[in-house]
Amino acid sequence: MRTLATVLLTLLMLSQPLAAAVTPETDPRASLGVVQHWIYTYRAKPDYAHVPAAVRVLFHAQTFKEPENSGIYLGFIAGAIGSDPAKAEQLVNSFFPVPPEDEWVIVRAIAYSGLPDWRNLLRKVAPRMPGRRVMIDSYLAGTQPTLTGIPLEQATPGMLDKLRGALTRNPFAKEDKKLDTKLSFAGNQDLLDTLWGYYFATGSHVPIVRIMQMLPWSRSRDTVDKLTVGSMARYTLASYAVRDAALREFLRSELASQPAAIKAPLAEVIEAADTVQLAAVRKDALAAVEELKATGSDARRNLDFWGQVGVGAISLGCVSAVALGQVAVGIPCVIGGSASQGLLSFWEKQQR
Repeated sequence: MRTLATVLLTLLMLSQPLAAAVTPETDPRASLGVVQHWIYTYRAKPDYAHVPAAVRVLFHAQTFKEPENSGIYLGFIAGAIGSDPAKAEQLVNSFFPVPPEDEWVIVRAIAYSGLPDWRNLLRKVAPRMPGRRVMIDSYLAGTQPTLTGIPLEQATPGMLDKLRGALTRNPFAKEDKKLDTKLSFAGNQDLLDTLWGYYFATGSHVPIVRIMQMLPWSRSRDTVDKLTVGSMARYTLASYAVRDAALREFLRSELASQPAAIKAPLAEVIEAADTVQLAAVRKDALAAVEELKATGSDARRNLDFWGQVGVGAISLGCVSAVALGQVAVGIPCVIGGSASQGLLSFWEKQQR
């Protein structure tokens, strides 16, 4: 009770209610820990009027200095903006002035808010953030995805597509390595935190369903990234459900309708939450990651097979090219060890 009183008193000192449309000064005595607790308990008793004060503390504490470690706060701001469309513009305006280095937070939070008219809101506040024009334009043009538009994982070419690509490229040519900026939940652990932040601000089950879809990765042996994100999804679901009876009930209600790949780890989450056995979930996740690091992925181990059939694949490719009249297939039609190893080297790069 004393903690709750401290939270409310601190926020009261920081700002006037949102309806007053006054930008408060930041109280340097405000504790980030107090605001963190307030964010975590917000969904149980939403205090929309003091969201600007809480956000100002986050800016003051340089919480967004490392974007990859601030997902939960970004998600909370996005959820707060999206939770009341009628007041969204007023709420966003109350955040200003924003430190120039943190303006990206406002841009992304609006894009992630889920507001039906988020583009118009972003256009309205764009003049206040001229330094983020490129980022704003990319969201408006659709080249940057919204939170709901980010795929679980990037589509990967199938076996035949990879083989076709190998046969139409020079395996000996040095490829320029390009920076991969495509977003996916499988490759960005901070996006899991963003979903949790959105849930804390809204109590919506939409981000929870998305997190549940990552649970099969907790048993993945494909990549360390997927296994790590899946394990984090399983652990955080269990951890928050221990203290959140409504979340436990929602997870339990979803169990029967989920496919087998989700049902098994979801059942483990529910059991761990019901019995408060979080240590077991954490130890299992750490052991799985260490095992994968030690043994390598299933995809990498499959290279042994491709090493054996590499010569045959090159041979088949050349024969097919001749039969189809395609004399220039991009690789030399030399049936031998060097060509086979070139293909194998290319294939190995695709599995990483």
